[in-house]
Amino acid sequence: MKPLILITNDDGIHSPGIRAAAKAAFDFGELLIAAPITQQSSMGRSFPYTEEAGIIEKMELILDNERSVAGYGVYGTPASAAAHAVLELADRKPDLCISGINYGGNLGLSITGSGTLGAAWEASSHGIPSLAVSLEVEEEIIYSRAYADVDFRSAEEITRYWIEWALCKGMPSDCDILNINVPSGRTGVLDYRFTRLERSNYYQLLKPGKRDFAKPFRFQSETLKKPESDRANGDIFTVLRDRLTSVTPLSWDMSMDI
Repeated sequence: MKPLILITNDDGIHSPGIRAAAKAAFDFGELLIAAPITQQSSMGRSFPYTEEAGIIEKMELILDNERSVAGYGVYGTPASAAAHAVLELADRKPDLCISGINYGGNLGLSITGSGTLGAAWEASSHGIPSLAVSLEVEEEIIYSRAYADVDFRSAEEITRYWIEWALCKGMPSDCDILNINVPSGRTGVLDYRFTRLERSNYYQLLKPGKRDFAKPFRFQSETLKKPESDRANGDIFTVLRDRLTSVTPLSWDMSMDI
């Protein structure tokens, strides 16, 4: 039986990034694609219950001139889309989850707010090895609902490499998620480094000016322009300074011995 590969994201079911992930996974197994019906970046692993939560729309996703696949648009967050996929849509437990390919990096401390990681964590909580894949893009298009024209070819090739790696070799010891961040521009599949999470926010919140506290407000942010540390094995340093793909093994064990 072919592996069942769950593909999800936080940019929404209509994102070109999820089609790139599907193309990367196409030859490796049976695909189950489920993602939020709309852009849901920065939702983490949240499960807010709105009036429409849980509605699922089946649709056709065109991958190229010769291939199309079924996809499911879920009214909800990335984590809830992953949960609906695992608990309702799958006919068996998926063998692998791919969350992405995301518009914008997910690096450093900012991964805790990432919807891309939120979906991967949700899949992982069901015992599914997961890859979270993100592509560095211009800051102004990260949250866009218009889906800017981005070249996903390198990220697609790199995703294909790590899908095969995970299916053939299995995940590293004590690793639940591989957090993969691809720098913009042409990047070879072997131009990567295993990294550690840096203790810096990749997305830096900006201090607001004076405002009326009675009116709605949303923080603005900007991405780091250069690493705050010079750790060669840091995820931010690897992407921003050395322009290599960062592959960070992540574990559920967030505790430490004292």
